[in-house]
Amino acid sequence: MKKLTIVANWKSNMTSGEAIQWLQEFPISQIQSHTSSKEIVICPPFTLLNQLKWYVTEKKLPFQIGSQDVSPFPRGAYTGEVAADLLKEFVTYSIIGHSERRKYFHEDGQMLANKVDLAHSSDLTVIFCVQGANTSIPKGVRVVAYEPVFAIGTGEPDSPENAESVARSISDNTQVEMVLYGGSVTEKNVSSFTKMEHIRGVLVGTASLNPSSFAQIIANA
Repeated sequence: MKKLTIVANWKSNMTSGEAIQWLQEFPISQIQSHTSSKEIVICPPFTLLNQLKWYVTEKKLPFQIGSQDVSPFPRGAYTGEVAADLLKEFVTYSIIGHSERRKYFHEDGQMLANKVDLAHSSDLTVIFCVQGANTSIPKGVRVVAYEPVFAIGTGEPDSPENAESVARSISDNTQVEMVLYGGSVTEKNVSSFTKMEHIRGVLVGTASLNPSSFAQIIANA
């Protein structure tokens, strides 16, 4: 049986109190039988990384912590940026190249490649987001999340068959070892994606903000 990676991207949501409430309400018993076959990663805003890392460690919860982004620069005089070697104290994963970063912050290929290089130099596992089989993937990336733009936050996911076709193309033509699917993933449709041969997990946005829904996604994947 393939091991799946289930990633929660909280985006720009959750106060400190809301995050703790999410963790307290998460039905751990519902996923206990799945933790050996599924890697569960939570990617909160930067403001919550320290708190979530402490809470998850203290309570021995079966979660990894990831960042939603990383600076294209090393530590230094880069006001507002968070360098990879500062993040590694709190995270093991980092999302890079999400379509919202590309759209709203105009991130181009060179910037994304810089981010990937710096993340790798700090031993972070990169989850690199692509919009299709032809999206350029920086050297060394091993985990890719296919997230068609039309499916992000719209409630209209890609078809499992097309997502599988994209995942197969990426797997066959690059050095990528794992392809996830992202885009309007819910507890009702997640299994239709994860049962596909070349899809090794999901990147979950809106549905991950509800602890019960996210737990059900994990259980159903």
